[in-house]
Formats: sequence, structure tokens, C-alpha cells
Amino acid sequence: MSQQDFFPDIITNLPEADIPVEGLHAYLLQGQNQQVVFMRFEKDAKIAEHSHEAQWGVILDDEIELIIGGKVYTFTRGDTYFIPKGVKHSAKIRKGYKDLTLFNQKDRYRAK
Repeated sequence: MSQQDFFPDIITNLPEADIPVEGLHAYLLQGQNQQVVFMRFEKDAKIAEHSHEAQWGVILDDEIELIIGGKVYTFTRGDTYFIPKGVKHSAKIRKGYKDLTLFNQKDRYRAK
């Protein structure tokens, strides 16, 4: 399956999330109090340290290195992770990485 058709139309027809990361395609499912974002990376990416409301994710393909509260974790396909509210974290993401992430925050991202 190619990068472009990994997610079916039911996902790619969602609004794109406005996330300023080169090579990232992100689709936003807006809930009343949370957001779900389906992400697909076409390039390696580094995400600077930051914090926000709680975040839970499941890795759908490839690999991510997350530094959560100063500890380094590597997650691959099928793994899940949790970042508690307010905990500083950063990431190194490999080209080809795909995930589904739930943010316990209704306004984490805006639609493009």
C-alpha cells in the first residue's frame, strides 16, 4: 500500500489539521471535548519539546522516538503511548510513520 492510500477516503475526506511540520499530512476528527488526528509523515521530522493536555496514541506504521519527561522511548507498529497533561515531551519521527492520536483538548489544532 502506498503512503497516499494508507488511510481510506473516510479519513482523508476529514478536514486537514493545520500543523506546521514539513511532510506531514494530518486529518482532524473534532469531538466536543477532544480531537483525534490521523497523521502520515512523508519526511523525517523532529518535534521540539513542548507540553499540553493529555495525549494518547497508537502507532499504525513505522517508528517514533518519544522523549517523555526526560525518558527516551521507541515505539513501533502496534504500540501505544500516553503523555500525561503538562508533561514535557519531544519526538523524532521517521519517514513513513503513521499514527492515530487522541488529544484531550478540543482546540489543540485547527482545520486548514
